[in-house]
Amino acid sequence: MKHDHTYKARAIRRLRVVAGQIKGLEKMVEADTYCIDILHQFLAIREALSSFEDFIFENHLYTHVVKQMKSGESKKAVNEILSIYRLSKRK
Repeated sequence: MKHDHTYKARAIRRLRVVAGQIKGLEKMVEADTYCIDILHQFLAIREALSSFEDFIFENHLYTHVVKQMKSGESKKAVNEILSIYRLSKRK
């Protein structure tokens, strides 16, 4: 399923923010920044990735899952969601 331009732009913007945060983290390590400051930056990155995950998952539910349910592919939709849920439990 194609996504609209706004959705893609928002997803890409979020990923670019994370990429910038990771580059900043790398510079902090190279500069021997205080460990606690590095960990704060790491936690910010993890939160940004979690937010991205939520954004993608919510979109999937509102678009793909709704379409699958309406077209009689509910088993596929449920199996996909369960697979993601199981992977997320391994964190």
